[in-house]
Amino acid sequence: MARSLRTWRQERRRRNPVTTLLTSVVQLALATTSVQAAQPTYPGDPMNFKLVGDAGISAQQIFLGTPDRVYVIDKTENNPVTVNGHPAWAVEYNTNTDTYRTMDVVSNTFCAGGNVLGNGTWINVGGNQAINWGGNTAPVQTAAAPYFDADGGKAIRILQPCDDESCNWIDDPSNYMTSRRWYPTLETLQDGSIIIIGGNQWGGYVNSAGENNPTYEFYPSRGNPIGLNLLNYTLPANLFPLTWLLPSGNLFIQTNWDAEIFDWQNNVEYPIGEIPHAVRTYPGSAANAMLPLTPENGWTATIIFCGGTNLQPDQWATNWNIAEYPADATCVKITPDVSQNWIDEGESLPDGRSMGMFVILPDATMLLTNGVNTGTAGYGNDSWVVGGHSYGDNPLYQGLIYDPSKPLGSRMSSEGMGKLNVEKMYHSSCLLLPDGSVWCSGSNPNPDFVPPSSGAGYPTQTAVERFFPAYYNKTRPDPQNLPTTLGYGGPAWSITLSAADLAGSMDNLPLTKVVVIRQGFSTHAINMGQRYLQLNSTYTGNTDGSAVLNVQQLPPNPSVLAPGPAY
Repeated sequence: MARSLRTWRQERRRRNPVTTLLTSVVQLALATTSVQAAQPTYPGDPMNFKLVGDAGISAQQIFLGTPDRVYVIDKTENNPVTVNGHPAWAVEYNTNTDTYRTMDVVSNTFCAGGNVLGNGTWINVGGNQAINWGGNTAPVQTAAAPYFDADGGKAIRILQPCDDESCNWIDDPSNYMTSRRWYPTLETLQDGSIIIIGGNQWGGYVNSAGENNPTYEFYPSRGNPIGLNLLNYTLPANLFPLTWLLPSGNLFIQTNWDAEIFDWQNNVEYPIGEIPHAVRTYPGSAANAMLPLTPENGWTATIIFCGGTNLQPDQWATNWNIAEYPADATCVKITPDVSQNWIDEGESLPDGRSMGMFVILPDATMLLTNGVNTGTAGYGNDSWVVGGHSYGDNPLYQGLIYDPSKPLGSRMSSEGMGKLNVEKMYHSSCLLLPDGSVWCSGSNPNPDFVPPSSGAGYPTQTAVERFFPAYYNKTRPDPQNLPTTLGYGGPAWSITLSAADLAGSMDNLPLTKVVVIRQGFSTHAINMGQRYLQLNSTYTGNTDGSAVLNVQQLPPNPSVLAPGPAY
């Protein structure tokens, strides 16, 4: 690299192992929300998936707007549920009652991106042109029959989540972008705004020079789009570029075989070496996540990628049977603020996997679920497609738990773990709920709604499953008077734990931790903005078996966890 990179580190203060978790709902920096008790009320069998309901639409994109509301977004298609006289492609799902409310989105949200602003407002950005039967381009692009959808390529849709069913999507063309973006990535920045990166203008299995949008812009807008050279030389598999805000304040971007550290504040790109073994971005779609940020590691960001496909740039053509091509099984990591060298994890997946998804759990382990063993994301009408229209085959039902704290050779395990009840392939998503279970739904590798009764091998799936981790039914601490806001630095705060919270043993006190989790915006094997941050804390034990935790605020650096809602 031509220039040195700034590395931000926080001094490490504690080195405690952790098993007991304290979960609270907090809002960072700009707004507040309510605090919920930690005890779960939803029945579940630990280490198993359970069918719990139906979302009405395929969960192509999801996010948690309030503690018990998952917002689900599909692409425009002939869903049987309706709103305002046309098929619905958005719902609000109540996780307590397993019921949903349809919501009206005017423009086509097909493969849009999303994330949350620092004030708690969610935006959903981009998409594709208006379509009609079978996903074909509509002759009229302004809300005409049969679906009454509009062109979503430049759309910015806005939602302020609610608990009383009063909120609705704002899809106002006067707020749209100036350029088209299909498969864009959104990342919340340290000032609470959002950067919008890349995308494709009109569609296709992969990107091309004629369709490419190699630029970035901001919301709220800071002017015209700005060029990003990385997206010029990473064709064709550079859609949904995998992006993370680093503690240094820079962005790490990985797409196709390449990666860079991007100083977005000065518009300077620092290319680094190729990612080993496989393409991890869409349509290769590897599982990916930033590992937990803790006092022990100095809140230093390490990013892991598992699976994908090793297709080369000249192999992304549809004149051969991609669906039977084995997915990759390797895992690699990088710690960009420390070293720009890629590291083999030293442990591979038990099966090659495309479209797998990592969900970070409160105990600092990670659920890996969804995906296929052969092929990639995407669909089409080619002669070799499977199950209807799918470019992926051999769905993987067995989930895995990845524990980065364990020795090599034992980090990836399915021991004692159940399987998915329904395949979760292209256009499926998962996220963590505040009770510690994981909500999963979706799968639709088809251009339009295909009912399960059709006999298609891979129809549209709208069933909802929940995964209950090993800790789910264990007694949890239930501290009171938790803060509803956290700041970046400043005075510490205290949590009082009863003897019952500590399960009657002071031995549990050194194992207790306080964590903040942002679930992110889940789509296409990505959770945009997903973070796990452990707060620094010390403790004092009392003779009656109770204790006090003295908890520090967030590290005094909003690049570690950008402003906005978290749990």
